[in-house]
Amino acid sequence: MPRPLGELEDAVMTRVWQWNRPVTVREVLEDLQRERSIAYTTVMTVMDNLHQKGWVRREVEGRAYRYTAVSTRAAYAAALMNEAWSRSDNPAAALVAFFGMMSQDQREALDDAIRIVRRDTPQSAPPAEGDDGTGARER
Repeated sequence: MPRPLGELEDAVMTRVWQWNRPVTVREVLEDLQRERSIAYTTVMTVMDNLHQKGWVRREVEGRAYRYTAVSTRAAYAAALMNEAWSRSDNPAAALVAFFGMMSQDQREALDDAIRIVRRDTPQSAPPAEGDDGTGARER
């Protein structure tokens, strides 16, 4: 699991993910400058760091690079949630607390996701004779 993105890394990756196409440092810089004062070299360094960390791949185009995301923002968010959940000493309690923080819209999205996973998961075989379905055998 990669470390969470820093603030500027997240700002850069947000643009790469939203635009969903190869981008240049100049494009990202110009968009970031709408919100903050930032130097070209700073954005270039951040994008190079993201490349070194495996978040983006790059291809040379003329004298510049074009950067493309390696994975989606959804995959990044899922990895962060999985990492946080796996560090819990009580995963069930962590899930209950997490679900308690969700809005109604988020709970509906969760219900949709569970339906999709259940639909895409192969059905398990029925319990064998004498098996109560828990893996314990009758004696």
